[in-house]
Amino acid sequence: MNWFECKISYEKMMENGMQKRVSEPYLVDALSFTEAEARIIEEIKPFISGEFTVTGIRRARIAELFFNENGDRYYRIKVFFITLDEKSGAEKKTAVQMLAQASDLKEAIAVLEEGMKGSMADYTIASVTETLIMDVFPFSAGTKAKTMERNE
Repeated sequence: MNWFECKISYEKMMENGMQKRVSEPYLVDALSFTEAEARIIEEIKPFISGEFTVTGIRRARIAELFFNENGDRYYRIKVFFITLDEKSGAEKKTAVQMLAQASDLKEAIAVLEEGMKGSMADYTIASVTETLIMDVFPFSAGTKAKTMERNE
């Protein structure tokens, strides 16, 4: 999967009734920057009334994404996969970034560990950081249906 972080800028109605210009990041699964822009516009349109602008798109290097329906935040988790070099016997660490949907840091680690259960690889968690990502739009046949359900 190719993940792209897309920044959307728009006028948001705040709790006090005032309008405020905000810039929020979203994650979309796409094949190219052009497709990422088209997908984020399509996905975000039903949720934002009025004008909005895609102010930035960058490739997000995420090896794995773990969803959790109870989670309202996304945590970036740096994981080191540990392999043994056959010849020298030395440990080799390979760093990858993963994303876990959770309601707090402790739950993010639990979501990652649950998702990694089937893996035979040895790994250690190097860091867990809460992101500003508002929502994630994976590409699947059910994506359109899920978006429709949210609007009803």
